[in-house]
Amino acid sequence: MKVDGKHTRTIWLEPDGWTVSAIDQRRLPHEYVIATLTSLDAAAEAIRSMLVRGAPLIGAAAAYGMALAMHADASDAALAKAYDTLLATRPTAINLKWALDEMRATLQPLPPAERAKAAYARAGAIADEDVAINQSIGRHGFALIDAIRARKPPGQRINILTHCNAGWLATVDQGTATAPIYHAFDAGLNIHVWVDETRPRNQGASLTAWELGHHGVPHTIIPDNTGGHLMQHGMVDIVIVGTDRVTASGDVCNKIGTYLKALAAHDNNVPFYVALPSPTIDFTIDDGVRQIPIEERDATEVTMMTGRTASGRIETVRITPKDSPVANYGFDVTPARLVTGLITERGVLQADRAAIAAAFPERSAAAA
Repeated sequence: MKVDGKHTRTIWLEPDGWTVSAIDQRRLPHEYVIATLTSLDAAAEAIRSMLVRGAPLIGAAAAYGMALAMHADASDAALAKAYDTLLATRPTAINLKWALDEMRATLQPLPPAERAKAAYARAGAIADEDVAINQSIGRHGFALIDAIRARKPPGQRINILTHCNAGWLATVDQGTATAPIYHAFDAGLNIHVWVDETRPRNQGASLTAWELGHHGVPHTIIPDNTGGHLMQHGMVDIVIVGTDRVTASGDVCNKIGTYLKALAAHDNNVPFYVALPSPTIDFTIDDGVRQIPIEERDATEVTMMTGRTASGRIETVRITPKDSPVANYGFDVTPARLVTGLITERGVLQADRAAIAAAFPERSAAAA
């Protein structure tokens, strides 16, 4: 995608051949800052602190973190340490473990002298694969939006609701939930996106709105609790969200609040789709509610908020009583029965075991 007219990915290898750069998403939308990662610890902290975030991007960042580790020390002990350090950063997004497993499988059989070069090559391939997958997701999701256009009076606006940020900032490029949106917009369809603010970190208001605005896509930021009202009044044609993990049976784990959107969509007969790359599918579990670990994040994400003051300063302020306790669950699980379909690189699938296994037999068989 483009930032100020320049094609930009969220993470990339610098010309020196070993340093990794990434957009510091903690600083958006008020500042556009590029962070430089030069060590395993820096990559781990980037994932942990959400300098990079979004399941596909977390996977790519972890792969580059392994490469940085091999650049410094390619021993067996360093390889094991890098794997364990990065795996511990975020427990919910399955792409993290998938990417680390891919890297370890590539590097472990090699002699240490060959590992650094191979690590950077595999990390780069993981990033490129993510872009290609998202482009395919965009094409398949576009067909759903175009079908809505065909049912409407000519030129009437198509309203899409999304939650959190599953845009290109959550991936290496293109995005998951936003890839169909960008395809539709670039094809000239009259679309409009309702952007959930997505408390407590405000990824919708801060990130989705920022990237849609830079691409020129019409959008409106709404409070998280507005979606049901819009659906009741016929103001949402389709919901498209991303996901951090999908079970073998089609349960969907995504940013907290997604489940409530799915319930509202179900009650109002609004199609609810989930866009995901295949590495987000966890074929080792069936019951998302009982088996997916839900990350509980720091209370300050709820108690504090950062913004730009009228004078132009960026300030962080407390918005809650000082002594009130906080619960900050990062994700919830939407049961497969509430999901209209899964938009993957291999087409739009029913959210059930048979359809998912048939679309990705090699992944399903490997987990059996």
